[in-house]
Amino acid sequence: MSPPACFDPGFDIRPTLHPLGFTYGPRVFGPECEIRRLDAIRPSLRDPACAGPDPVYAIAMDVGTEDQRADLLARNLLYGAVVYAAGRLGDEPVRSQGHVHAISASCGASTPELYEIWSGRAVILMQESDGDDPGRCFAVSAGPGETVVVPPGWAHATISADPRRPLVFGAWCVRDFGFDYTGVRAHGGLAWFPVLEGDRLRWEANPRYAHERPLVEKSPEPYSALGLRPRVPIWRQYLDDPETVMWVPRPERAAAQWHGFVP
Repeated sequence: MSPPACFDPGFDIRPTLHPLGFTYGPRVFGPECEIRRLDAIRPSLRDPACAGPDPVYAIAMDVGTEDQRADLLARNLLYGAVVYAAGRLGDEPVRSQGHVHAISASCGASTPELYEIWSGRAVILMQESDGDDPGRCFAVSAGPGETVVVPPGWAHATISADPRRPLVFGAWCVRDFGFDYTGVRAHGGLAWFPVLEGDRLRWEANPRYAHERPLVEKSPEPYSALGLRPRVPIWRQYLDDPETVMWVPRPERAAAQWHGFVP
């Protein structure tokens, strides 16, 4: 069973719900999905003992078309796709546990990530630091066809804002990616917990941070300074001009953008 198609990512990849995963069309490559079970994300939930869908989500890292495989390898670019189950985790929405991108050996830095929502409604929750002072905190809401940029070094989690529908999205990231969960797990999650009241989200501060910072709820910026075009699949933007997304594996190329970045 497949969720309704809402946005065409630009190549033939299709999410499935039973089981959670993806199927690939002709001349499209992709791996067997990694499955995230509920037990794996309990440490960063508001209620670690909650009930909810299990598995929670499936991840296909390194997908694309066969004709671009060599170029992706040469550029150290990786395209990933994720499908979330519908439902809720206790009174929280279905979501990831949160992490910071680890230092990549290829560039010697934490790297950014570029999300594109395909179906459902996402909120990318992000904060400048996973330390006791989280710094600026944002909840960026996005629907099908919209993009969200997470800058280097920021802690972040992806939240499904509509419990009635599965969330499906794609993302550009660096090929030698790594996840650092240390700070998020030490605080039992990010600085704000999403809580469902009916089908609406409200936010509750995480008391394990020494400094409570305000949460800014907003829509995504247009990111024109990063060379992105609205409503054009990020795969298509790569095909039209690969340099458009090369700030993902080489964050220094957009160094001027990261200072004071507003997502």
